[in-house]
Amino acid sequence: MRISMIICLLMVFALQINAQPLEEMEYILRFGFIKGGKATLTAQNEKLNKKQTIHYRMRGKTTGLVDKLFEVNDVYESWVDPLTFLPVKSLRNVKEQKYRFYDEVIYDQKNDSVFSLKKGRKKVPKNVNDLVSVFFFIRQNKYFEQMLAGKEIDIPVFHGDELFIMHLAYLGTKTIDTKIGRKLCYVVSPQVPKGKLLKGSDDLRIYITADANRLPIYAEFSLTLGSLKCELNEYKIGGVNQLISQ
Repeated sequence: MRISMIICLLMVFALQINAQPLEEMEYILRFGFIKGGKATLTAQNEKLNKKQTIHYRMRGKTTGLVDKLFEVNDVYESWVDPLTFLPVKSLRNVKEQKYRFYDEVIYDQKNDSVFSLKKGRKKVPKNVNDLVSVFFFIRQNKYFEQMLAGKEIDIPVFHGDELFIMHLAYLGTKTIDTKIGRKLCYVVSPQVPKGKLLKGSDDLRIYITADANRLPIYAEFSLTLGSLKCELNEYKIGGVNQLISQ
């Protein structure tokens, strides 16, 4: 069960396009009524090989009973060019029960290729992203507004030494109860090839507040082994809590 991979799709919507000194987010994961883990994401400006980048780091970890059953402790990192919002480097460090996977990928955007520690050099489509960077790229290029207007978005993503197309669909609006009161939300479905993460191609729904903040406040998933719900618990910029009850 690739829990962290799915949470990654949710969390990266919330960070600002241009990283603050330090942004931090935390989500609580629930399997039915059981609190089963948390996911955290940080973003900050950082130099990589003397070049300025935005460094995103996501960690997903199970807790309690769920940790005893599934034991997930995954880390995903992405270094993004602040001008194009395309990845320069990505890192994936997966620990799920006895399964281990570690890889680093360097992105050569000028020559449409990537270099993976696992598989070496590989040709990829233009503007290829990793699983973390893809949403920042979409937001920067105003794809989100196009999606709300009814346009369907397809972006190539390189992940786990494989290439797939991330398809985003807008499903409408819905008002839900959240930690900061009742909120009108956009409902968005990031769709991936059936069987990779979910039971079906459209079993992930993300609820994004329909206001200037556009916070991904809640998400629900239908997984092959059950259902998972995620609730935004903390959102800090420079250590200051940005979630205010209304």
